[in-house]
Amino acid sequence: MQPKPQKRHKALQPLSREHHHGLLLSWKIRAGFSKDIDPKRIRTYANWFYENHLIPHFELEETHIFSILEPENELVKRALAEHRRLKRLFTDKDDDLKILSKIEEELDQHIRFEERILFPEIQKVATEAQLRQIEIIHQPEKFEDNESDVFWK
Repeated sequence: MQPKPQKRHKALQPLSREHHHGLLLSWKIRAGFSKDIDPKRIRTYANWFYENHLIPHFELEETHIFSILEPENELVKRALAEHRRLKRLFTDKDDDLKILSKIEEELDQHIRFEERILFPEIQKVATEAQLRQIEIIHQPEKFEDNESDVFWK
């Protein structure tokens, strides 16, 4: 029998919604590949998403969320290493097709790690005061997509 999924605390729910949009980025990249879209078009969207959504998301996690656990925690170390790797991929000017393929795969795996392993651990040890602080700091805005080129449709 599978363990019942842990309900996400309301302070972390906006971050999980942001993760959903990150998973959609991976899906859009795959959809672009399957439709044989010029990788430059996909890269333009991916860069926009990175600058407008991932950078602030990573900053919030690194400053306010991961710090709930000890800095030497292996899960935190892994998340930070994955953030560094993703930042390098997004800023790499190499072959768009190769980089997009890596971004699609690594972003998807990273989000699933945070959702399935890291966030449940953080939620388990976080105090109510820490969770309230996250709610105060992180006022999520409605997600606004860049639909100037909807290559994935």
